[in-house]
Amino acid sequence: MNAAPPAPVPALELRGIDKRFGPVHANRAVSFAVRAGTVHGLIGENGAGKSTLMNIVYGLQPPDAGAIFVHGREVRLRHPHEALAAGIGMVHQHFMLVDTFTVLENLLLGDPDAQHVATGRAAAREKWARLAGEQGLEVPLDAVVGELPVGVQQRVEILKALGRKAEILILDEPTAVLTPAEATQLFHLLARLRAQGKTVLLVTHKLREIMAVTDRGTVMRQGAVVAELDTARTSPPELAEKMVGRSVLLRVEKGPSRPGKVLLEAAQLAVADDRGVPRVKGVSFQVRAGEIVGIAGVAGNGQSALLEALAGIRAPTAGTIRIAGQADLGADPAQRRRLGLSHVPEDRLRIGVVTAFAAEDNLILGQQERPEFSRRGLLDRRALTENCRRAMAEYDLRPPDPRLRLGAFSGGNQQKLVLAREIEAGPRVLLVGQPTRGVDIGAIEFIHRRLVALRDAGKAVLLVSVELDEILGLADRILVMAGGEIMGELPRAEATEEKLGLLMAGVRTEGGA
Repeated sequence: MNAAPPAPVPALELRGIDKRFGPVHANRAVSFAVRAGTVHGLIGENGAGKSTLMNIVYGLQPPDAGAIFVHGREVRLRHPHEALAAGIGMVHQHFMLVDTFTVLENLLLGDPDAQHVATGRAAAREKWARLAGEQGLEVPLDAVVGELPVGVQQRVEILKALGRKAEILILDEPTAVLTPAEATQLFHLLARLRAQGKTVLLVTHKLREIMAVTDRGTVMRQGAVVAELDTARTSPPELAEKMVGRSVLLRVEKGPSRPGKVLLEAAQLAVADDRGVPRVKGVSFQVRAGEIVGIAGVAGNGQSALLEALAGIRAPTAGTIRIAGQADLGADPAQRRRLGLSHVPEDRLRIGVVTAFAAEDNLILGQQERPEFSRRGLLDRRALTENCRRAMAEYDLRPPDPRLRLGAFSGGNQQKLVLAREIEAGPRVLLVGQPTRGVDIGAIEFIHRRLVALRDAGKAVLLVSVELDEILGLADRILVMAGGEIMGELPRAEATEEKLGLLMAGVRTEGGA
């Protein structure tokens, strides 16, 4: 009787990886193997320990215990140079590029073929242009990186890793900063890399990505591996339950809307950016009490400038804004708050929170002068702590420590804190931009339920999102922006991805705004 052939040696194998940061047990005896020539998903909520584990594999953090094997050989990875020497490359969620350098200059940084710098750029240009063509990663070598779209910057990072002979490529939350179209381009690239025999480790919490591009997945929860699954034999509900530890509702449950009076109105609104370039061009729409109006569109088509103008962060160059019937507001966020407008910004880290402040302080930003929080100009610390404890229980914020620095919370919990702050202010109108960007699936379910509850309480909600699934799941009416204009409006019952896609591409529909 013939013996079974030996199992192929994994491209990457982790055995008992353990890591602590003080009282936080980030990785708990993590063991799994990644088959060569596959796309392997590392799945889990924010804070599950995925990024810490990948930082260990890439030599950025030493493990407290455990071993790493590359193609069957144990390796000690104490620095990224050692990981690259072992054939491991990594593209981080926040790119490691110098914005003021050109693409070629960034590619030359750390290039093992250092003679390119000494002998001139012709050989370097030829090398990188050839590799880019072979991999389908064409990038403008002479362009300044900081002026490139995020999707192109990511291509530069991937090209840089492949140029250093990486056979195992780690992508940490690669679509967190991409538009849907850019994400699709990335998935095509991953398929090409797999066909070339490369091994890809895709770190994500997005179920659609796992189902679309991976061959197998490892699920982590609270620092430990809880499941290993073949993608073809699993389903989004099963993955969600493994990630969160309970059943998760993957669709938005809501009844029909009951629109009331107009609470937010924009008329012929025009907005320019800091350089005077028009970003919003004569936009008009209304949002009524008891409805969610969604604005769909590819990022960079004026949605951000529109939200800033509505919130009072940026003054419009033309047109009017009315909140609860009052116009001529100027650029005054405080006045708009007094009229009942709250704002969950698209970029919470830039204008939504102060990560160096405690959670309880972030929870009253913009509201610190309310009498229940301050006395004679001084903050009432006991009131702040009690206010935060109530919000943490109501919004399931973890860890439930009001005085913990906000930077120590996961992205999902930071987002829930911003949402709690703006909803608990009792708004008539809520502006919410990209509410679930970089947020894990359990928090997404929670945030969606809160927005629907606000609508059902008779509030007006304006939702801006690049996630079509989110727009289709939440909105009662959908506006689509392209090139700073509203290309059309669809009631939810008539909206499909195909119709929205045409509008997003700038094809105006009959009856469009």
